[in-house]
Amino acid sequence: MGTKLSSRSPISFPLLTLFAGMAIAPQPTHSGVETIDHIVAVVNENVVTRHELDEMLSAMLKQLQKQGVQPPPPAVLEKQLLERIILNRVQLQLANETGLTVSDAELDQTLRRIAQENKMSLHEFDRALAEDGVSFSKFRDEIREEIILVRLKEREVSNRVSVTEGEVDHFLETQEDSPSQSDEYRIAHILVQVSEGADPLKRDAARQRAESVLAKLKAGVEFAQVAAEFSDAPDAMEGGLLNWRPAAQLTKKFAEILAPMKPGEITGIIPSPNGFHILKLVDRRNQEIVTTVIDQTHARHILIKISELTSEADAHRRVTELKERLDHGGKFEELAKLHSEDASAPTGGDLGWVSPGDTVPEFEQAMSALKPGEISGPVQSPFGWHLIEVIERRTQDVSQERKRQSARQAIRARKAETAFQEWLQRLRDRAYVEYRLEEG
Repeated sequence: MGTKLSSRSPISFPLLTLFAGMAIAPQPTHSGVETIDHIVAVVNENVVTRHELDEMLSAMLKQLQKQGVQPPPPAVLEKQLLERIILNRVQLQLANETGLTVSDAELDQTLRRIAQENKMSLHEFDRALAEDGVSFSKFRDEIREEIILVRLKEREVSNRVSVTEGEVDHFLETQEDSPSQSDEYRIAHILVQVSEGADPLKRDAARQRAESVLAKLKAGVEFAQVAAEFSDAPDAMEGGLLNWRPAAQLTKKFAEILAPMKPGEITGIIPSPNGFHILKLVDRRNQEIVTTVIDQTHARHILIKISELTSEADAHRRVTELKERLDHGGKFEELAKLHSEDASAPTGGDLGWVSPGDTVPEFEQAMSALKPGEISGPVQSPFGWHLIEVIERRTQDVSQERKRQSARQAIRARKAETAFQEWLQRLRDRAYVEYRLEEG
């Protein structure tokens, strides 16, 4: 963790529907007899079974039904889901080979937070999963894998993406010169993928496939249905729908094409190094630029992390002992340097000026309740147990600072997404994959 506790660092899964259904038992045949499990793919030294594929197939059909999206033909859906399993498997294999793990303590914290975000206790959450036909043990394993995948992406890609001040300056200049750069877009997309180094024949075949996809859209077939059947993008089964994105987070070519479009319109085929895209503009809105004056807090903290070696009880005991030492005249800065398990320890736990939203909710709530000079009791967050001291507070106009921060985030997000897709394709190309789906 860096000098500030980012509210985006811990994994957040606010909705049960993100994973619900993924642990549903395989469906029996119409005769009431379950099919015999067998291998449908070999991925390096690992296998994917019919049982695993049926689990995901059942969950995806349920999800598409909820979304009102017509599912692709069974054979097409199976192949798409199998490829999704393979992509996950090669990433998890790399994580395992390089020692990337999630401790039981970290996992338990995340599960508690998921339950809290759904306004339930962990016991109630377990019961709700059971009522949905979802095994808590399976759900727990899936959450662990999701955390590992996010951390792998951060380690292999996101943390290696750099943004220079020159890039930020150029971005802001371009944004000022182009009114459309202040727009935000809600788009759906279809990707017909082809490797960047593919030979002309393969690229031409992908182009022809993209043209047939566009023909279906022009014939009036629903975009979500076509995306679910033909798109190679990870969000194909969600109809290719993306969250709101500022123009700055899109590629320059996408932003230029979308600028004159009206909601509901569909683009032609857009070539790119990794394939052919078709976009639908779902909606657009203008980003309102306002002066931002906020209350900031200069704070420092001591963090004791929960890990395989340090239980939650041990971490709480240690932080309680440190609080007692502070109450009896101990110096916060010195104790932070000696005991805090955070990157801020060398500076005595100093977090600098913290703005609302910079820290996780548990930390921010406790910090906000303190007066300058006060030290909190033990505070638990997804990172572990903290002691917090508020040094001073101020009201600050951070409009320009926020503007540059938003620009930096937009540039980083765009570069990271491109880098991740390229990295994922390379990882997939290096993997040994043997398909046995037809054998079943």
